[in-house]
Amino acid sequence: MTTVTSAASTEAPVKRVDAETRVPRRSSTRRRSTPLTIAMLAVLAYFLLPLFWLLIASTKSTQDLFNSFGLWFSHAPQLLSNIKATFTQDDGVFGRWLLNTVLYAGASALGAALLAAAAGYGFAKYRFRGHGAAFNLVLGAIMIPTTALAIPTYLLFAKAGLVNTPWAVILPSLISPFGLYLMRIYAEDAVPDSLIEAARMDGAGEFRIFCTIGLRLLAPGLVTVILFTLVATWNNYFLPLIMLNDPNLYPITVGLSSWAAQAQNGGAGASSDMLALVVTGSLISIIPLVLAFLLLQRYWQSGLATGGVKQ
Repeated sequence: MTTVTSAASTEAPVKRVDAETRVPRRSSTRRRSTPLTIAMLAVLAYFLLPLFWLLIASTKSTQDLFNSFGLWFSHAPQLLSNIKATFTQDDGVFGRWLLNTVLYAGASALGAALLAAAAGYGFAKYRFRGHGAAFNLVLGAIMIPTTALAIPTYLLFAKAGLVNTPWAVILPSLISPFGLYLMRIYAEDAVPDSLIEAARMDGAGEFRIFCTIGLRLLAPGLVTVILFTLVATWNNYFLPLIMLNDPNLYPITVGLSSWAAQAQNGGAGASSDMLALVVTGSLISIIPLVLAFLLLQRYWQSGLATGGVKQ
């Protein structure tokens, strides 16, 4: 017995050493892939190159836009003078276009986020007759392009007398099927059923529960829907084009398009530097969107990730 025990005790360390030598240790440093890095740099350049060109072109006159290298400054940069000319052209109508765009996009984003949050919360936390069919209808609405609904929307608003008013741009933008779908998925995990039941036992009504508990827990998802709707309404061109006739009600997209048409056709009110003003106005128009993404980026990222993680 003594001999067997000593043999086992001498062989055990050998087996442990063999096991340790056979299992390779994981490296604490992340592996770097040169082809992947090159691909990511190419994608980054693809997205940033138009913005870089827009910044460079905003410093040039119309003549320099055609006579100088497109990706570098001219001999006489004039960014400040271009900005001043943009805001003073046609009695300062560009500033009004900018304010109109802020109004349309801001009201649409906030309204669409609240409606999507209420509907998504309802689909996630309540069961009613036709629940599945109604949600499938929402999913089907996501597949319909907005341009296909522009003409029917115009005819409907014409009957209601809302054409050529700010409501003609704001009201259609309040409907966001994708935002509703996103908020439904997010609300399923972000709002615990136990918390809702505890609030009901304390005597809180359903609307109060949604306003005091649901909206607070859905805040990251709300920011996500706000950003998506803000960008969509800010860049919307076709709907304001057919709904609005008064230039004082134009958003930036339609206003800059009218300036570009004047520059190409040489119409009344067109100046020799009109094309430079269009480029400078385009640069100014993207600054609020960039600031919005930088300020709300962390909420936007958490809003996209949280609803897709099963807890």
